[in-house]
Amino acid sequence: MNSSPIEGLLRLCAVAGLAISACGTAQAWAAGAMVTGGLTSQPIGHYDFCKTHADECSIRPADLAPAKMTDGLWRKLASVTARVNAAVKPMSDLEIYGKDEVWAYPDKGVGDCEDYVLEKRRELYRMGMSLADLLITVVRKPDGEGHAVLTVRTDRGDYVLDNLTDKVKAWDATGYRFLKRQAIDNTGRWVSIRDGQPVLVGAVQ
Repeated sequence: MNSSPIEGLLRLCAVAGLAISACGTAQAWAAGAMVTGGLTSQPIGHYDFCKTHADECSIRPADLAPAKMTDGLWRKLASVTARVNAAVKPMSDLEIYGKDEVWAYPDKGVGDCEDYVLEKRRELYRMGMSLADLLITVVRKPDGEGHAVLTVRTDRGDYVLDNLTDKVKAWDATGYRFLKRQAIDNTGRWVSIRDGQPVLVGAVQ
């Protein structure tokens, strides 16, 4: 069976020990896909978000195939990550709204982790990406704190866009424990990822 160009480049890099950008890109594109389980509970913040954005939470994407990873897509993901991270000032829901777990677009230039996710998702969707490939995801950081990131599904694996770094990372290279994410076939439903406990994600982080 013929290997893919990326697989061939990875072998070449490994044999030659080449420290070049092409090798770095090939390694970055060698991620795997998350294994998801059945339907699970919707985060309360997303539930409330859907009350005011009902049209965004009842979409059933027609194309469920993962996005094709290309140099252009990689640059787009990196650009959107850096731009949104720079444009939004981190601030807790308590500081902004006087209560926890408010998911909203950071239109006033402030927000917490899920607000960064919503903005990146909105921008990439406007650029033509399918919502089946732009999934709000709840994780637990190594310190045990809840956090939200954007998972991007591609034919080279799942990648994470995070407000804590401008680097686009393979999901299994983040150090996070993945709990749940939006279902690919319904923007209002959520599925489990491995085993985990319910967690709040309303902190600034």
